[in-house]
Amino acid sequence: MASDRPVVIYPPDEDGGRRVRIDGVIKGRAFSVRDVAAFMQELQEFDEMDVVRSGLIVWRGGGPDVWTH
Repeated sequence: MASDRPVVIYPPDEDGGRRVRIDGVIKGRAFSVRDVAAFMQELQEFDEMDVVRSGLIVWRGGGPDVWTH
């Protein structure tokens, strides 16, 4: 992995989606913790609780409970 915290979840946009960047590459938009878990499968097996607890993720504009603009 490129860094100790290779996953960045950006603030929610006007539609409630949050861009997901993994190792410097934008992978798409997430609309829930479940969506983030699906993107994280690229790194290792993740479920929703892993996403909430993971030290690999940098949450910008609010944590895993923020999905509105």
